[in-house]
Amino acid sequence: MRRTTKERCKVDVLVESGLWKEPRSVKSLVRRAIEEAAAAVSTSAAELAIVLTNDSAIRLLNRDWRGTDAATNVLSFPAQGAGGEPPHIGDIVLAYETVAREARNEEKPFAHHVAHLTVHGFLHLNGYDHRRSKDADEMENLERKILRRLAIPDPYRLPARKAKRRHESLNSARSR
Repeated sequence: MRRTTKERCKVDVLVESGLWKEPRSVKSLVRRAIEEAAAAVSTSAAELAIVLTNDSAIRLLNRDWRGTDAATNVLSFPAQGAGGEPPHIGDIVLAYETVAREARNEEKPFAHHVAHLTVHGFLHLNGYDHRRSKDADEMENLERKILRRLAIPDPYRLPARKAKRRHESLNSARSR
């Protein structure tokens, strides 16, 4: 009998900031993103936590754990030597203000950006990295594949308006 993805990953979602509106729908969204990501990387039985917080909380985490005194969109904390049944593989933390600002600036739906960052964080918990160009390409391609299964467009593609502005500015620079 094949185990379903839901049996493989137990996802605890903690809402630690009132900025996250409609917590039930966000919880459902991140759980669905994790299910698809777990299926794509064949993750065996695992447990993880997703913390929905704000910029000030993630800034402290980023400062204390990574030495960077700034807010960021997502942080992943892989568990060290995780035991238990199922094993706890780590935690993913998302900051509302940064995620919302990026979604707005990148002209994409907030929910799409949350799902993308959740998948991105999950891949980090499973050993994927993007420090080297080759690894970044592999991780981005896997993210695209997972997001397609969630009916979410390629997050690395520029929106049409931004692509048009970029094209116009390049043409303008060439004509000088």
